[in-house]
Order: sequence, then C-alpha cells, then structure tokens
Amino acid sequence: MKTNHKLSVGAMTLLMAISLSACDGMSRRGQNTAIGAGIGAVGGAVLTNGSALGTVGGAAVGGVIGNQAGKR
Repeated sequence: MKTNHKLSVGAMTLLMAISLSACDGMSRRGQNTAIGAGIGAVGGAVLTNGSALGTVGGAAVGGVIGNQAGKR
C-alpha cells in the first residue's frame, strides 16, 4: 500500500511540473495561483491518503493562497 501511495504522489508531482510549463504566457498572479493550486492538491492528497475531497480541497485552498500572495 505504501508503494502505491509513493507512486501516486510521484506521478502527481511529475504531472504538476509538466503542467507548470504552460504558465509561460500567464501573469505573475496567475502563475502564483496555479502553483498554489498544484502544491495544495499534492498536499491535500498526501494528508488525506489520496482522498479526492482532500485533493480538491487542498487545490482550492492553495489556489486562494497563491492568488492572494500574487497581489503584492
């Protein structure tokens, strides 16, 4: 079970890294929002053992934090 969990976290991290390459044409605030959502999704998945609700909730919270951090 732990191997499955580590594999899924690794796959999500790789997917996040690939998707962030599309942020080139975005504003800095948009980039911060996308990065925050990605990190929040991974964190939510890890903290809730891969629960879909935890992943989505983490992405939402991370996106809001990234958006607010981009205001400066």
